[in-house]
Amino acid sequence: MLRRAFLIAIVLLAGCALGPDYRRPGLDVPESYRYAPQEAADIIDTAWWQQFGDPVLDALIAEALAGNKDVKIAAANVEQAEAVLMQVRSPLFPQLGYEGSATRQRPSGTLYETLPGGRPDARSTFEAYGLASWELDLWGRIRRQTEAARADLLATQEARRGVILSLVAQVAKSYLALRGLDEQLAVSQRSLAAYGESVRLFELQFQYGQVSEMTVAQARTQYETAAAAIPDIQEQIIQTENALSLLLGRNPGPIPRGKTIQELAPPAVPVGLPSDLLAQRPDVLRAEENLIAQNALIGAARALYFPTISLTGAYGKASEELHRLFKDPSKSWTFTGTVQGPLFTFGAIYGQVKQASASQKAALAAYEAAVQNAFADTENALSSREKLGEQLAAQTRLLNASRNYEHLATLQYNGGYAPYSTVLQAQQQLFPAELKWAQLSSSALASVVAVYQAMGGGWVLQAEAMTEDATAAADNATGTPAGQ
Repeated sequence: MLRRAFLIAIVLLAGCALGPDYRRPGLDVPESYRYAPQEAADIIDTAWWQQFGDPVLDALIAEALAGNKDVKIAAANVEQAEAVLMQVRSPLFPQLGYEGSATRQRPSGTLYETLPGGRPDARSTFEAYGLASWELDLWGRIRRQTEAARADLLATQEARRGVILSLVAQVAKSYLALRGLDEQLAVSQRSLAAYGESVRLFELQFQYGQVSEMTVAQARTQYETAAAAIPDIQEQIIQTENALSLLLGRNPGPIPRGKTIQELAPPAVPVGLPSDLLAQRPDVLRAEENLIAQNALIGAARALYFPTISLTGAYGKASEELHRLFKDPSKSWTFTGTVQGPLFTFGAIYGQVKQASASQKAALAAYEAAVQNAFADTENALSSREKLGEQLAAQTRLLNASRNYEHLATLQYNGGYAPYSTVLQAQQQLFPAELKWAQLSSSALASVVAVYQAMGGGWVLQAEAMTEDATAAADNATGTPAGQ
């Protein structure tokens, strides 16, 4: 009866785990975004980069997902977390092993000098045992540690998805910036060629006394202004290409081009509620998993106050002769139950519990901060998209007006109704207006990318699947088993 009551108590206690169970903390979530556009579409889970309609951009993103070094590091971290979880949860199950030994020994002859027969003969002992041990997790210490390790694994997986989210966005932004710089370079080179032709004509006219030297100097000043802008733009192009090459996982070098900045179609703006961020942003999910892990470690620390109960057993054979080792008379077995617990630790366990509780508080604050940062990122991205769109529209109107002004000033100068300074003034406004338009066009397209990056969404899982497919293909090509 006593034994049955003991077993029932063990079963009941085995279902308990010390420490608080995790509950998602209440958060003050905004009801809507201030700058959410009316034309937003329910496309948060689509591969948005394909909406640009540029196969070169699609290929670059696929290459980055397959070769980026940060993604590979993040994948290795996930494998490491998986291995840690396997190690932590293994004590929940009985541990089986084996042991074998062979000993030959002869006692010291001086111990037997007074006994008949003198020095004893050497003796041999052979043993072979199967071992089993099991720690009864009555207080849930191992289960809480397993819960924490599982949360760490999920946090590591979310960290990997965060790397993928950032990578796709950075590749797209870098490519758009590159195409914007290409347009600025094209504008500068066109302007330089036009200004160079003007300088050549005015120098000929000056030789024949048709224009003043001041007019030639003004034309040359405009030419050198355009010439000075080109090296700076070329340097930015090289730096952007090198940065993009690193994102792709390749050595620095040139990047292929697809559609021009004018030909790229802006993706639709995704729709979403602020509360969606709790289930879409990898950094928010990662922060929550870290909170879950720290919450579980409180229970693991509290369990140290209670005794550890372990069962160990061994069954095998022991014999002085090897050929008789596996015969019936050589059977041997042992079974041991041990109870070990603290009495006075002078604050050692209390310190661990306090440390775990403090870590949980820090993780809670980090989770709340991650949520707030996610809301701020999304608001900033939506606001930036709206304001950049307004800037681009205004800049387009300015560009059209500047082109018309330059055209009319040239006509008046050619007709003798205005000095060349009027043409120069018009060109001085047109050239920077064209450069600014190219820059804003790139920034406006990149602002939509920032919205997708800020809101997260199912597209991250699609990108992750592309990464896994590329990794599997690479493993098959090299003959490496998957996951190795």
